[in-house]
Amino acid sequence: MLSIGWERIFAGFRDTGEGTRQQRLREALVAAIEDGRLSAGTRLPSSRTLANLLRISRNTVVQALDQLVESGHLTARLRSGLFVAQRDMAEPAETARPIAPAASASAWERSFAIQPSRLRHISKPADWHRYPFPFLFGQTDPSLFPTREWRESARATSSVGGVSLWASDRIDEDDPKLIEQLRAQVLPQRGIWARPEEVMITLGAQQALSLVIRLFTGPSTVFGIEDPCYPDARHMAALLTPHLRLLRMDRHGAVADETLAGCDVVMLTPARQCPTTVAMPLERQLEVLRVASGRGTVVIEDDYDGGLFDEGRASGCLRSHDPRVIHIGSFSKLIAPGLRIGYVVAPARVIEELRAVRRLELRHPPLNNQRTLANFIALGHYRAHRHRLGSVMVERARLIDRSLANDLPELLCRRTPGSTGAWLELPSHLTAAAVTARARRDGVLIEPGDVFFADPGVQRSHLRLGFTSIPADRIEAGISTLARLLHDAPSRADSRDRPPADHPARIRTAHPGA
Repeated sequence: MLSIGWERIFAGFRDTGEGTRQQRLREALVAAIEDGRLSAGTRLPSSRTLANLLRISRNTVVQALDQLVESGHLTARLRSGLFVAQRDMAEPAETARPIAPAASASAWERSFAIQPSRLRHISKPADWHRYPFPFLFGQTDPSLFPTREWRESARATSSVGGVSLWASDRIDEDDPKLIEQLRAQVLPQRGIWARPEEVMITLGAQQALSLVIRLFTGPSTVFGIEDPCYPDARHMAALLTPHLRLLRMDRHGAVADETLAGCDVVMLTPARQCPTTVAMPLERQLEVLRVASGRGTVVIEDDYDGGLFDEGRASGCLRSHDPRVIHIGSFSKLIAPGLRIGYVVAPARVIEELRAVRRLELRHPPLNNQRTLANFIALGHYRAHRHRLGSVMVERARLIDRSLANDLPELLCRRTPGSTGAWLELPSHLTAAAVTARARRDGVLIEPGDVFFADPGVQRSHLRLGFTSIPADRIEAGISTLARLLHDAPSRADSRDRPPADHPARIRTAHPGA
């Protein structure tokens, strides 16, 4: 009975913990049927044999096989058992012989209008959760996800009545319930009051940035951005205009000087500057808004962490002071990055055009996800989860501050209260690239700060250290490990890790005064 290699068919059955055992059994059989490993007419082993082979209960096997009979993948024959059903789908279309050999990579590259893959990006290992000390910014601790509450919200979305509310094509509209919940429970916490026509949902803050920058940036646009900054935003602007201006920074954030005044558009992170964590004080915020208003400058505000927790000092945002500011937010830091739901708050005329631009890409983000998030907020889970998560982050922040002060007192460390990351400056004889590579080998994941600066030819000795992804009980050991390798690290070589002058990652920029 097992001569066709059933062990190989189920080789990956125990490799994943996703789903129930019954679901994993069904997935394994469906995959084998669809890819031809199990051909039509193949007889399956008895439920008892499969249960013994997989070391699961016979009842689990019976339930899985019954489901596959119902779905048409298996068929039952009286007194003979279960067999793989005949496929009723059409045969694959016949393919013609290629009229030309496949093009080489270099041939394709000659046709590309842009090559964004050559730009310098933030890089994080996909298997970061396997490392003992993942000090990564922007990732979330899976143990903190509100599983029970999210399931309740998703069940409401998947009910018969719920499906009818989101299954249709709304063209360029969003879920009105999510818009209302944003206006009622989320935006007021940031000091923002908006009408429904002033809010639009996006696929995370990333799409919001892309849409807004594209709407306001052309070949002659003078675009101002902080340096250092979120590199993807800088790349988005640099692909559209050669007139990039790097805003001068001080201990209060972006400086409202002649460089800012000379910009058509400026992109800022005032609540928690990315990546330095500097919080722009109220006086500076008002000064920036006065300068921008006098020049007619469009102000884009990326409120990427949404005031996740405040540690006694609430962070303000520009939109709360001036309704002309284009405010971008996200649920990635609070719930999960994979949710990919963000939003834009802007004047109604701006939102009208943003919806038109978004429609050319994807019409609207999936409405089932929007409705599930709306239910999550409306049922009270958002506020409760925010409170629980804030308490956890306060504990981790205290551990980070204490561990850095005790184990690495020689480093210049900046972490504004309420920030989920710290910005570290290394001694001059160390490079961030060398330190992060060595740390990774020792199980410590940290981010080199070089990528946040516009000039790749200038060596920088900065690190960004986040704590949303690492459990509290690992923080002290992780910082201790980092301290040990820093103290043992060799000096840098002058030319090591320095990109050459013609490095493809260089983008055209202008420093203040250029």
